[in-house]
Amino acid sequence: MILKDWRLFVAARYSLYGASDHLVSFMSLISISGLVLGVAVLVIVLSVMNGFDRELRERVLGVVPHGVIYSRVPRSDWQTLMQQWKENADIQAVAPLVEGNGLALANGQLAGVSYTGIDPLLESEVSILKHYFFEGELNSLSKGGFDVIIGQALATRLKVSVGDRLTLVLPELRVGLAGPMPTLKRFTISGLFRVGSDIDKSQLYIHIGDAMKIKRQSQIDGVRIRMDDLFAAPGVLHNLVLTTGDRELYASSWMGRHGNLYDAIQMQKTTMFLLLLLLVAVAAFNVVSNLMMTVQDKYSDIAILRTIGASPGSIRAVFIMHGCLVGVLGITTGIVLGALLTNWLSEIYVLIDEAFGLGIMDEYFIQYLPTRLLAGDILIIAAVSFVICLLATIYPATKAAAANPVEALRYEG
Repeated sequence: MILKDWRLFVAARYSLYGASDHLVSFMSLISISGLVLGVAVLVIVLSVMNGFDRELRERVLGVVPHGVIYSRVPRSDWQTLMQQWKENADIQAVAPLVEGNGLALANGQLAGVSYTGIDPLLESEVSILKHYFFEGELNSLSKGGFDVIIGQALATRLKVSVGDRLTLVLPELRVGLAGPMPTLKRFTISGLFRVGSDIDKSQLYIHIGDAMKIKRQSQIDGVRIRMDDLFAAPGVLHNLVLTTGDRELYASSWMGRHGNLYDAIQMQKTTMFLLLLLLVAVAAFNVVSNLMMTVQDKYSDIAILRTIGASPGSIRAVFIMHGCLVGVLGITTGIVLGALLTNWLSEIYVLIDEAFGLGIMDEYFIQYLPTRLLAGDILIIAAVSFVICLLATIYPATKAAAANPVEALRYEG
């Protein structure tokens, strides 16, 4: 058994005890450090990409509707259509909505906003907004109360809090003695939410009855729809509209608003993975250099092994195993380091952002740095990195196997 495993024993000895030459030992440390760094960065970057993907799916797309069906003309049969659509196997829930745009004014501060009129009792079935209330609750909205729920970021900008009032300036004109004027309506803030996305900066929620009143209409604008599979939204919406046989109906899915962003995240994840693999490949070249130096340093060992009967194939196996052990050490350390830094990354970002006021995430759909470590990604990183290291060992190991034992001993002598 000992004779059978002597190649692994020699390879492990070279890996653990290093070379007799200090320069070779130093270069070995550099090659392993480069591999550790490359793998760790790869783990961290993919974890951040996964975090963005998760937040877009669970947070942002949990608040905005998966789809909305509108009508080009006013209609009175919305309730019948909602009941019909709710029975569809692909639909989780439906809820009516009235929506529009305007300007929010308070304390001399002005902000462009979108408002959505909702039914508080049905809204919790199509949205997870209720889970992100900072103050107040969804049921604080009542018909005729002219209450409004706004994002915390918008409240900070307008310098308001729960109980304060704001004025909603609407584009609908009304004709008075002074001529056409925009519609103004005062609302009382009854709740604040914090989703952690750009929704916090520009979205208002009011009771659907109040929304219909300020728009001077007797019917809703459309129906919000939540589905079991959000990626099936375009097809499901198309079928819902098609089965009604009404050409005045049309649909809009979340992909129209956030689809490009989701595709961009997926593409960036793939691109970053490929680019960072180049970093691992560069580290693998250092492994090649280190193995070549190790071969030179262990020339006499190679000669002795060959003299006592070791075949060129066995010598090649020793150095391939040695390179693979170095690779496994670097990859494992890199994964552990990357995983640890990933767990602390959000806190590290907050400290840096607060210390220097960088505001790196201000232009993104969320205002914090999300991370998500996936076992599948770790396995792919480990496997691909190992293959790169394995390929990097072939040339130095072949050179070692081709060494002439007579010349090697003469050289040592």
